Amino acid sequence: MSKQKVNCAVGTREAGLGHALLSASSSHRWLNCPPSARLCESYEDKGSEYAAEGTSAHMLCEYKLKVALGIRAKDPTADLSFYNAAMEDCANGYAAYILELVEMAKQSCADPVVLIEQRLDFSKYVEGGFGTGDCLVIADGTLHIVDYKHGQGVLVEAEDNPQMKLYALGALEIFDGIYDIDTVSMTIYQPRRDNVSTYTVFKESLYQWAEEVLKPAAKLAYSGDGEFNCGEWCMFCRAKAECRERAKANMAIAVYDFQEPALLGIDEIASILAKIDGLVSWAGDVKEFALQQALKGVKFDGFKVVEGRSTRKYTSESDVANAVIMAGYNPYEQCILGVTALEKLLGKKKFAELLGRLIEKPPGKPTLVPESDKRPALAITSAADDFKEATE
Repeated sequence: MSKQKVNCAVGTREAGLGHALLSASSSHRWLNCPPSARLCESYEDKGSEYAAEGTSAHMLCEYKLKVALGIRAKDPTADLSFYNAAMEDCANGYAAYILELVEMAKQSCADPVVLIEQRLDFSKYVEGGFGTGDCLVIADGTLHIVDYKHGQGVLVEAEDNPQMKLYALGALEIFDGIYDIDTVSMTIYQPRRDNVSTYTVFKESLYQWAEEVLKPAAKLAYSGDGEFNCGEWCMFCRAKAECRERAKANMAIAVYDFQEPALLGIDEIASILAKIDGLVSWAGDVKEFALQQALKGVKFDGFKVVEGRSTRKYTSESDVANAVIMAGYNPYEQCILGVTALEKLLGKKKFAELLGRLIEKPPGKPTLVPESDKRPALAITSAADDFKEATE
């Protein structure tokens, strides 16, 4: 790509400033449960290894993209808290995707603008609201926003994603008066889930959402008002283990009083199925919270802290191997690497060339999921039989 055809600007991820009370990343929660914003404020943000890994991945992605665009940058690899070959592949893939996006933009615009780590202020609609856009590409009529997600536990979709819409509003606040923007294209790049999700809207619909939905909810959230509301957004709430509303919503399933499933009607079972994942998640959160409190000395009637089960392990594998060999035995077993390990060893291209014809993917075990799941429904009459035949 010819450098003179692309205008690049680089910002800085403002890690030292912390997150706004009404951050874009937590917007799915506070838009649905406004009082949770102030409730979470009283909890310490302990962070997590997953968050630290995500930060490292973002730093590597930024570096790879700068180099790909011909911008001088220092390799951060030695300073990263987390780094491995898989992260390297993810970052290279991200940079390649942005380059493809820029090339597409150049088909309708001679000199698209690329902005990396751009600070986006949406405080016009949300008190104190700001965030950082991983990459923005501006071409004739279209503003592209790309957000990198390193996580693999939760699939993130771009469609109607409030975090992306807040970033879009922040970007429009800066560039709508400078460039003739008609549409906004928002993309989630989530390589460890093989997920590239894009959602495109007219800017007028974003402005309408901001006035009719965002501003009223943000006002309630900032003041700590509104109604508590339990849902999938509770997953990353700091108060999730102690929240009374979540407890009420999950304990409501006790109305069935643990009757035998055969005594429940189809509609009742469907109602339970819709709530059961949340119930299991909530129960786990409560147990973990109680354990952490107990370790601090809090007493719960009828419960005590004991040493959990553990498994035997070698203090030194090399010493064990030497001792067994000296005794005349072979301590090793020879087995082929698994599919994923071999693919990492060979690389995807070489793996496909050498082993593509030798790889098969049998049908998965039938599982019951909500209608919103994107996988196609199985033919009920043959689903169980197909799985049985494939595994025999």
